[in-house]
Amino acid sequence: METPPLLPLAARGCQNGGMPTPSTDVEIPSRTFTDAHGVRIHYYSWPVENPRAVIQLAHGVGEHALRYLELVGELNKAGYSVYADDHRGHGRTGFEQHGGDLDRMGRLGPGGLKATIKAVHQFSGIIAAEARAEHPGLPLVLLGHSWGSLMAQIIVNEHADDYAAVILTGTAYRMVGSMESGDLNRRHKHLGNTGVEWLSRDPAVHSAFISDPLTTTKPIIKLFGPIDALRLLGRPARNLPPELPLLVQVGSDDSLGAEKSALKLVETYRHRSGLSDVTLIVYPGARHEVFNEINRAEVMADTIAWLDQRMPERA
Repeated sequence: METPPLLPLAARGCQNGGMPTPSTDVEIPSRTFTDAHGVRIHYYSWPVENPRAVIQLAHGVGEHALRYLELVGELNKAGYSVYADDHRGHGRTGFEQHGGDLDRMGRLGPGGLKATIKAVHQFSGIIAAEARAEHPGLPLVLLGHSWGSLMAQIIVNEHADDYAAVILTGTAYRMVGSMESGDLNRRHKHLGNTGVEWLSRDPAVHSAFISDPLTTTKPIIKLFGPIDALRLLGRPARNLPPELPLLVQVGSDDSLGAEKSALKLVETYRHRSGLSDVTLIVYPGARHEVFNEINRAEVMADTIAWLDQRMPERA
């Protein structure tokens, strides 16, 4: 099998137009763990010396963890260690899983969505054990974007006690009528010809996504199939730990759900789940990938300020 392709500079968060420039062009190393179906999951870690908390980052459909290097850098500077995996079928995990066949990127493999969600939660345990070996009691925060945020919602329904806080970005209320399942670029296709204009107002983000060999623009129904696509539907569970802090950050022009869907989601967490610390931030004009938007500095600053209020510095 071939080795995973070296990501182009643009795909690794290193292009013009305000995106960060790395100090080196060396490939970022990954480690692996094996899930219950024998799939090797590649993951990355960016620890800091005296962390306030450790952040588990869960990416979206058709992308991979190394698209979040700018966010990782800002979290590190603020005192947060970060771990992120390439989910089943995605990034280096998918490249290895599918024998280097880039046309199969995004396909989850044996066990489908259920196995993928279990692997994300398995990763939580790996992170907690590793980070707490050096820093006992270190809080674990689950940060999910898009599909990652939908999986995070499902995981929190059953394992809320594993997390000190939850952050959902580019997310939606997981019910029919509140989450777009069709052409997510339909409202924005007149703005360009990449097919991913819906992701961000920054054209550099569109170019980076399309030029990245480890991304795919195939719709979720084709990647997952109808049964697994339907398994993403659901609601926040009743009677979650009331003290669990939740932050939701979405763009007002997000094709997946935007403000109306996010409002339903946070109200459900308040009234059905019983959460007492729920924050919703809507960014006017922003699209789906708020961490890749033209106002991403504002978005990241809001994320970090919210974390700082809830994760005190540790001695």
